[in-house]
Amino acid sequence: MTLKTIEPMIIGFLTVTMIALGVIVYGSRRRVGQLKRRSVEIHQEERRVFDFLHGLGAAFSEGVPAGELHRLIVEGACHILKAGGGALYLVDRCGKNLLPTFLTKGCPPLVILPEALALEAASGVASQAVESFVRLQTVPMGIGLIGEVADWKEARFFRRHEDFDVRLLNQGLGSAILGPLYYRQKFLGVLALAERTGTDSFGQTKIEVFQAILEQSAFALFNQAIHLAAGEKLAMDHDLQIAREIQKILLPSEAPNLQGFEISGLNLPAKTLSGDYFDYLPVDEDHLGIVIADVSGKGVPASLIMAMCRSALRSQAPGRLSPAAVLSDVNRQLYPDMKEDMFISMAYVVLNRHTGEALLARAGHDAPLMYRSAQHQVERFNPKGMAVGIDSGVVFDRFCTDYPLHIGEGDLLLLYTDGLTEALNAEGSEYGVERLSGELLESAGTGVEKTLQRLASSVLDFAGKQPQHDDITLIALQKLALQKIPHPTNTNPQNYP
Repeated sequence: MTLKTIEPMIIGFLTVTMIALGVIVYGSRRRVGQLKRRSVEIHQEERRVFDFLHGLGAAFSEGVPAGELHRLIVEGACHILKAGGGALYLVDRCGKNLLPTFLTKGCPPLVILPEALALEAASGVASQAVESFVRLQTVPMGIGLIGEVADWKEARFFRRHEDFDVRLLNQGLGSAILGPLYYRQKFLGVLALAERTGTDSFGQTKIEVFQAILEQSAFALFNQAIHLAAGEKLAMDHDLQIAREIQKILLPSEAPNLQGFEISGLNLPAKTLSGDYFDYLPVDEDHLGIVIADVSGKGVPASLIMAMCRSALRSQAPGRLSPAAVLSDVNRQLYPDMKEDMFISMAYVVLNRHTGEALLARAGHDAPLMYRSAQHQVERFNPKGMAVGIDSGVVFDRFCTDYPLHIGEGDLLLLYTDGLTEALNAEGSEYGVERLSGELLESAGTGVEKTLQRLASSVLDFAGKQPQHDDITLIALQKLALQKIPHPTNTNPQNYP
């Protein structure tokens, strides 16, 4: 092979080599450019994520309202992933539905619309009617695209037509990325980003970023719920304390002055508000009404019924010597307003101030006890009767009757609620009527106030560290012996600790 034949080959080879090198250099530069652009995009994405987290942190430090936090989450997620629209759905208090709490304007509907609205949504023109419907439409758990997210463990991305209900596609939904909001295994709601048909800014690589957004958003929502609950509890505690002060006004502030008698009452609520009630009701110049009542249940509902009971009794008692007749009218008055699962047990005594004779009517209440001074024994009175609020009056009137009592010198009549006898100790045993009778037998000679204080101390010592599960109320009425100088009982131990 001669030099003349080799020379063209060498030139050709060098030419091809130079072209190849040029292609390689061009490709390298292109890849470098792509990497630079990708680096810039990553940096911008990181900046957007940082701004999102900073916004959530600022929301907590500034104490923004819940609605503002919801807006920050949705708009922040849209900004990071460059989404056309987004929506936040949160679980309702019952845990059965998802409520739309924030939706960006122009977000494609993620719920099925009525036919007329679906046509408006498909046009792509923002419609007030469509937005109003979507913002008011709750989603049952497990139903539809949003409802099904509750069963997911992580975010999912949809863009193929077969991924969606055809009705959503017809409404203009093109692609979406959705995920559940979980914090400490508690499902809080759904965050969704969506694009209209013909637009697709999502990709599988965005899933990891979106999952991070979900985790931070769930953390923010959970903590705000804790703060809101704490604030609501403080406000409620304050309101309950005010209600307790008002309720204390409804109970007697002092005992009446009864010549020849001592009388005193005590109330120990199990909670801030009590469902127990006691009162001294003027009947006429010669008679005094003494009532004790226990509303079924505890807390606010029981306290409201107690106030109704007090009002009814005070309207019916004046001038009427039959306690059974008074309770019958009280029952008729309260029955229409009582829920089926509520009732009031009551014991009402009308006392003759001069003779010690009394009439007792019992409406399903615990049987009163009488300490008999002469025999040094305790007697129990158990006349028939049914609770107020169970029957409209026909059966109630047949059961509720007047039962005569005589209170002799030194005798002590004790009215009480079942919070005393049903108090439990650590072993689950009840305080019981027998224990109460024994304590009454030992303390009746010390006077009404010391008797009530001893009974209260006895039941609290019996229960020990067991929490008080029901209100405890006591009234003691004792006729003084002739050798004692009658005096009024002006102190009231109803706040005995």
